[in-house]
Amino acid sequence: MPARPVDRCQRPWNKGLLVGQKKPLEPKHVWSIRVRLEIARSMRDLAIFNLAIDSKLRACDLVKLRLDDICSGTNVRRRATIVQKKTGRPVQFEISEQSRNSVEAWLPTLRATGSRYLFPTRIHASPHISIRQYARLVHCWVKSIGLESASYGTHSMRRTKAAQIYRKTGNLRAVQLLLGHTKLESTVRYLGIEVDDALNMAEQIEL
Repeated sequence: MPARPVDRCQRPWNKGLLVGQKKPLEPKHVWSIRVRLEIARSMRDLAIFNLAIDSKLRACDLVKLRLDDICSGTNVRRRATIVQKKTGRPVQFEISEQSRNSVEAWLPTLRATGSRYLFPTRIHASPHISIRQYARLVHCWVKSIGLESASYGTHSMRRTKAAQIYRKTGNLRAVQLLLGHTKLESTVRYLGIEVDDALNMAEQIEL
């Protein structure tokens, strides 16, 4: 079978793109995006944003959230449990008052659509927004507050609260449970923990 000719003009998929881990948002960024969405009265986007921060879910799990995953009747739960697509293991997450309020504001519009999914799409081929649609939203959010969108992505949303919990507590096991990682090593890599982080913690302990 003849060898397939190499197209030397073919553009590499990652040319001009920043690859690798995406940055988590800082607290000031979270509040800036929140305020902009509230002013714009973007109820759906505000609900997605707040739940993305709280849940620490991968994009594939976030976009598939159903009403009955987080609601009991007309009330939004304080905690929820879903089975992760990647690992097949259940993971729990908290739903803060901020998130509950934004979801409750979105519910009347959502229920009018008759959708079982929390974030439906107008595209007939899918009952919920796609990961690509969600990624576009994330880029719009970070650009709206003057951040370089290439440095952030859907994993930025997943990492944001986890990074803050680790910074404030240093409790890797807690972060591992919240992210649903099976191995602690995965959490260490995910947070980008280096020797300097460990030394900084050690320097704060006096014996």
